[in-house]
Amino acid sequence: MFRYEFMRTAFIVGGLLAIVIPMIGNLIVFKRMSMVGDALSHVSLSGIAIGLILNVNPLLGAILMAIVATLSIQYIQDRFGKYTELATAIIMAFGIGLSAVLLGFVESPASFNSFLFGSIVAIGGSDSMYAIILSVIIVIISLYYYRDFFFIAFDETAATLSGINVKRVNTIFMILTAITISVGSRIVGALIVSSLMVIPTATSLQLEKSYRQTMFIAMVYSLVSVWGGLAASYYLNLAPGGTIVLLSIALLMITIVTQQINKVVRK
Repeated sequence: MFRYEFMRTAFIVGGLLAIVIPMIGNLIVFKRMSMVGDALSHVSLSGIAIGLILNVNPLLGAILMAIVATLSIQYIQDRFGKYTELATAIIMAFGIGLSAVLLGFVESPASFNSFLFGSIVAIGGSDSMYAIILSVIIVIISLYYYRDFFFIAFDETAATLSGINVKRVNTIFMILTAITISVGSRIVGALIVSSLMVIPTATSLQLEKSYRQTMFIAMVYSLVSVWGGLAASYYLNLAPGGTIVLLSIALLMITIVTQQINKVVRK
């Protein structure tokens, strides 16, 4: 399969995303914001539709709309106080509704569908370049703010007392999340990327490791899921995005069963 350039590109871009997504997903899970990924992925679809309608790069439209959505989530959360989960539901509903309306103006529904569930063949030169550049930027920023992200993941009050500007750090984190989901939508699909953001971290949590260890183990699971899913989709002629997610769920199930067996053996 590596004889084909599109497969080599898919493995390179997919490998980068497999590293980047758990860096963001780890914090999302610890902050108990797992549904944010779903909301942003649905809004990114409307950005993709806008890009297709205006004949500009759909990835840029997805990133722009996802960033607007993530800033809107923060604004709505401030308005609803303790009912912060309403913000995610509202933005998700907005994304679904707007995407449904805009889809009627897209001349080529097949192009839009490739973003729904991912398409290896659809990854062009510009898309791969954007994905690589943005992935590197996300990694650099995430490493720079690692300490701040770690603090806000567990206790925002303590983070504030330690001198961290929690609002600014949360905004940076949410923007990184929006960009990650938008980039990931191109290879695994907008409806699937949020699952890949959560499942590897959920799998690594079964091993009961520290925050840092959980993140690195999630990266390993993510890499296995992405590369294994891409290979399986090629040889078995399956949808790549769905295959990747199903493999990640299989790894989660295997890990859970293995851990339960180990506990029984120890007893």
